[in-house]
Amino acid sequence: MSMAKLVVMGSINVDHILNLESFPRPGETVKGEQYQVAFGGKGANQAVAAGRCGADITFIACVGQDDTGERICQHLAKDNINTSSIEVIEGETTGAALIFVNQQGENVIGISAGANRALTPDYFLRYEQAVKDADVLLLQLETPLETVQLAAETAKNHHTKVILNPAPAQKIPEQLLSLVDIITPNETEAECLTDIAVKDDAGAGKAAQALHDKGIGTVIITLGNRGVWLSEKGQEGKIVPGFKVKAIDTIAAGDTFNGALVTGLLEGKEMLSAIRFAHAAAAIAVTRQGAQPAIPWRNEIDTFLSEQD
Repeated sequence: MSMAKLVVMGSINVDHILNLESFPRPGETVKGEQYQVAFGGKGANQAVAAGRCGADITFIACVGQDDTGERICQHLAKDNINTSSIEVIEGETTGAALIFVNQQGENVIGISAGANRALTPDYFLRYEQAVKDADVLLLQLETPLETVQLAAETAKNHHTKVILNPAPAQKIPEQLLSLVDIITPNETEAECLTDIAVKDDAGAGKAAQALHDKGIGTVIITLGNRGVWLSEKGQEGKIVPGFKVKAIDTIAAGDTFNGALVTGLLEGKEMLSAIRFAHAAAAIAVTRQGAQPAIPWRNEIDTFLSEQD
């Protein structure tokens, strides 16, 4: 049996990360430590998570005409990702994110899109065959929205399942939402899409219902250390708790969860089992620093799961 195919389309960034005691106020300079440069970007993080979990994955993305872009592509290939649909964009820099992390492990982030802006509908059309041939398309919102829309339409027309991680938080056209099979917002993103605050289970349930009403069959709202709220159309929603670990840095937790979740589903796992697998991957990631360096490999996830009761 051939493996189910995944296409991820999205952003590639280089992350500049600095640990601080507390975030600076306007006009204030604070001393940081443990400065590191790591490869990130929501699309790339999710692609790496899926690749390291063992998915058969193709990644549609853009890098800049710089050393960073070249090094990132080499790394992605080592993470079991088909990089043939990643192009170098002339005269552009690779996307960048400046990230401050405080002592509580929370982060604030500023992003320069760079080459990610070049992921236009025309660019996508060069690689649309990959989406037509895939079983699942995983999308986020760090690349132009009209391209995300076109990719989702292409997937829908060819019976490719569409999974959208609607991050970073922004308003999304109803037309795009109606093409989504599974959506994975966090509390902030869920509120942005539905105008319903997700402060407790009741709020999560209402926000999930509002997303079902827009045509989305499965809603998974990530709730940080509480786990996720799973709502499948026509069934009672519920919390699926995560694993308790000591978090050092939550930078790529959501991306790791998404990449692992999709891999689990592609392997034919039931939804609850795929979520548990994704929770395990995210739990390992938050005990490590950085985005892609923190993302676990399949054997680490399987070992972690075998140690749980």
